Amino acid sequence: MTMKMQAMVMTSPGGPDILHMCEVEVAWPGAANDVLVRLKAAGLNPADTFFRASGAYLESDGPTVLGHDGAGVVEAVGSDVSGFAVGDRVCFCNGGIGGPPGTYAELAVVPDYQLARIPDEVSFQTAAVFPLVAITAWEALVERAGVAGGEHVLIHGGAGGTGQMAIQIAKLQGAKIAATVSSDAKAALVKSLGAERAINYRTDDFVDAAVKWTDGQGLAVALDNAGPEVMARTFAAMAPYGHVVTLMGTPTDDADLNAYNRNLTIHNVMMLTPMWFGLTEHLKRQGGIVRQLVGHLASGEITMNIAAVYPLAEAAKAHGQMEAGGMSGKIVLDIA
Repeated sequence: MTMKMQAMVMTSPGGPDILHMCEVEVAWPGAANDVLVRLKAAGLNPADTFFRASGAYLESDGPTVLGHDGAGVVEAVGSDVSGFAVGDRVCFCNGGIGGPPGTYAELAVVPDYQLARIPDEVSFQTAAVFPLVAITAWEALVERAGVAGGEHVLIHGGAGGTGQMAIQIAKLQGAKIAATVSSDAKAALVKSLGAERAINYRTDDFVDAAVKWTDGQGLAVALDNAGPEVMARTFAAMAPYGHVVTLMGTPTDDADLNAYNRNLTIHNVMMLTPMWFGLTEHLKRQGGIVRQLVGHLASGEITMNIAAVYPLAEAAKAHGQMEAGGMSGKIVLDIA
């Protein structure tokens, strides 16, 4: 059985102008543990523009609906769902890699184990930009690097969406945080989120600055969100037995073999892997991360900086702004 909904779709890879609104089918009822969510907002992520330009990972029966992050209201539940009820406000990260529709749509079918309730104090727009970056930062810093209180942590690209979340996650763990930025305004932003030191990579050598910040001891943890060249340079700023986590792919060692000589542990984090490979237990784990952290939005311990809001029908404009760069926050599609 299927239902109809309006969605922004793509039928082939290309630029932002390939996105267009049309009616698509959504399968409901779904599995016994599925929940039907009427979406109110969808969060944009850089992965969305990647899939739009390069093509989805999974084949779809119809046009591809992008979008991983969503927030809305439960409209119906499967026969085995007991933890959620019609009317609940929920957010999640699911879809957007091809296959079942993503969140650029009016409706989403989501397994109950990937849902988190949204506290009453938190808006749909805020909740919609939260799950993917929360999962990414938690996997990188807590599950992989094991960040502990008092450790020196460097976050590359601290003013970006993932960088902002990573600073706040590291702060929750009691770490000392430095972040690389490209302007004074972004330096002020990362400090407001909990960074002790902001390093302008346009004017300062971030390796020298990080080593001086740690009184010559080197970093315990570094998060790379800039690319292999920056990651390889970071090796020289690390303490022996440190952890480097990358979201961008692993480079070779630097010319001085710092990764080898300092006995560094290198971690890759690609949080879409469980969806791509259908790893249910990891999807359950990721849903648990969102449920664990969403309360920090209500308490103010985690804040989400929304840079722009577009109606769903203007998703192409939203992609254009994201690809233009220079933002210090997240973009939201309003579906209400």
